[in-house]
Amino acid sequence: MKMKKKNSTTLFINTLIFFSLIQFQTSLSLSDSSTSFPKEALPTKSGYLQISPTSTSSIFYTFYEAKNSTSPLSQTPLLIWLQGGPGCSSMVGNFYELGPYLITNSLTLQPNHASWNRIFGLLFLDNPIGTGFSVASTLQEIPTDQTAVAEHLFAAITRFVKLDPVFKHRPIYITGESYAGKYVPAIGYYILEKNAKLKDFERVNLAGVAIGNGLTDPVTQMVTHADNAYYVGLINERQKNELVKAQLEAVELVERRNWSEATDARNRVLNLLQNMTGLATLYDYSRKIPYEDYLVAKFLNIDEVRKALGVNVDESFVYEKCSHVVGAALHADLMKSVKYMVEKLLKEGMRVLLYQGQRDLRVGVVQVEAWVKTMKWEGIVEYVNAEREIWKVNGEVAGYVQKWKSFTNVVVLGGGHLLPTDQPSNSQAMIEDWVLEKGLFGNVLYSNVSTKSLYDE
Repeated sequence: MKMKKKNSTTLFINTLIFFSLIQFQTSLSLSDSSTSFPKEALPTKSGYLQISPTSTSSIFYTFYEAKNSTSPLSQTPLLIWLQGGPGCSSMVGNFYELGPYLITNSLTLQPNHASWNRIFGLLFLDNPIGTGFSVASTLQEIPTDQTAVAEHLFAAITRFVKLDPVFKHRPIYITGESYAGKYVPAIGYYILEKNAKLKDFERVNLAGVAIGNGLTDPVTQMVTHADNAYYVGLINERQKNELVKAQLEAVELVERRNWSEATDARNRVLNLLQNMTGLATLYDYSRKIPYEDYLVAKFLNIDEVRKALGVNVDESFVYEKCSHVVGAALHADLMKSVKYMVEKLLKEGMRVLLYQGQRDLRVGVVQVEAWVKTMKWEGIVEYVNAEREIWKVNGEVAGYVQKWKSFTNVVVLGGGHLLPTDQPSNSQAMIEDWVLEKGLFGNVLYSNVSTKSLYDE
């Protein structure tokens, strides 16, 4: 990816305009309504969270309070959603997947009865800076690795919690999908590291992390594509061998630590698979057309919509669903693993949920299963040997749940990469039951699980 001059110029212009308007503003409560944005669809709060007292860079957010909390507001769980990319806006998750109102083809909003803020608070962050409506004061401040991503997220989350005393003690669950398979472990890991050094009242009340169709251990995941496509019946053996060769080229580049070239090589693998299969999208092999998430950009480039959300950018600013500038900054980061961060979370007893839509060929069931089995965690043998339970919602099979202690892995039937779009009700049931530890997502009888390793057979 190359940084486009137009994007860079726009970035700097918008930064100047942005901070002339909201130098001291960190949040905005919304009360106005518009034709495209009905009053009832407005966020509870929205605005900007500065990442540092010495920087004008800020993360844009929209927050929706729980509609029908089942506990006092001060104890109601708070979900944080991070989109993938790298460089894709969390407004995609907000208005196309799991927010309280979703975009229609006519660029209007309709209620989402399967939204994730039914009983939880829901916070969307445009991450990293430079993504969506978030502001990067300089190109150099845009993160190039997960440590920098986590530093900015930590600053934004702690600033958000300080906006209202009711947020202080609420349990926080960080969620996200796709490339957020790196963001989520990174901020979770960072919070554990920071909390160990902070006083009680300064700590972030992290209760768990959830990753949907996540890219977490890229090399291990990438080398599964050939076998996966072959056994699903999408390619023949000759094509499989061609894909294997392309995968090994990427592995060799990783071993030589040629990170950017390795990312390019992975892209070639996926492009090759796309060309071989002729599918509408690798994100869901059953779809006849790709996801229509481009509607988000059309919607958010309407002036009155931006005003309703409290966005402060110049009228010439063009909102992008995914930022090429941010994607370029993290290009070399893509093939680097954060598996050790997930291992750290589990070792510390943190609750971890992985979930995948059954039909995703890019970062789906096979890809996640591959890296999970390689984790260095004392519970991995018990997890691998744990029962894979049939999970039902309203009496119908929704998928399968496998867990051991604080680690849970879910396969959701009939879903692809953007799972909440494909299976809204089941996705809502999954996240609610996991957070509340209900049904199959509650405690299991560990004494009934075999401790014999599958690797010994």
